Amino acid sequence: MILASPPFWMHPAAAVAALAYGLAAVTGARMGEVNARRLLGLAWAAHALALLGLLAGPVRFGFAPAMSVTAWLVVTAYVVERQIFPQLKARWAMGGLGAVAVALAWLFPGTLLHEQASAWLPLHWALGLSAYGMFGAAVIHAWMMTRTERHIRLGQEADSGLPLLTLEKLTFRFVAAGFMLLTATLVAGALFGETLYGQGRGQWRWDHKTIFALLSWLTFAVLLVGRSQWGWRGRRAVRVLYMGAGLLLLSYAGSRFVLEVLLGRAG
Repeated sequence: MILASPPFWMHPAAAVAALAYGLAAVTGARMGEVNARRLLGLAWAAHALALLGLLAGPVRFGFAPAMSVTAWLVVTAYVVERQIFPQLKARWAMGGLGAVAVALAWLFPGTLLHEQASAWLPLHWALGLSAYGMFGAAVIHAWMMTRTERHIRLGQEADSGLPLLTLEKLTFRFVAAGFMLLTATLVAGALFGETLYGQGRGQWRWDHKTIFALLSWLTFAVLLVGRSQWGWRGRRAVRVLYMGAGLLLLSYAGSRFVLEVLLGRAG
């Protein structure tokens, strides 16, 4: 039987996650390293529980849940990185990102998954959202890299906690991982589109989502080739990264935002 409402624990978990993220962003520096880390861990766990509510009841999805999953993946990457680089400082950015993403998903829970959609569709989404997460982490690191470079030019101490070259290497590792996941997502959509989305859907549709996804893929391909062949780095590389991330954001999240919020349609 298909339930008409999400699990009862989904909204309390989302509330705890948003509150804990917000506190980690605002008061993390004043409560001490250990307590702040525990608070962010609580937010991360509550966020994961809230996301599970999307699958435990009738499956709903849309632009805001996609952004929420992306934010959770970015926070997950940060938590893992902190085990390798304890000096990394981005907790307030992670807290702010998480709080906004959870609040958006609470306000805009998305629409019910079409009954004709394949059981493999969540796997297709997982690939795409993992790409979102990797590129999201790359954008955060590029932003920290830019701040660190600015502080160095001004003779100030960098607030990221990591050397500039380390941030640059991490940024492009996330870009490379995201590019591979995005490639897999596009290939799966091209080869198995009709199977994934059900009857009446062609294997390849030249819609806004597809066009922006392809433009994003091409932008990231140029970025990786430019870095490998011509040594692109610094501001030029960051600008191309931001361009690709913006196009990717417009692909699924942007098109769904227009349909769900501006046009008030399910899909």
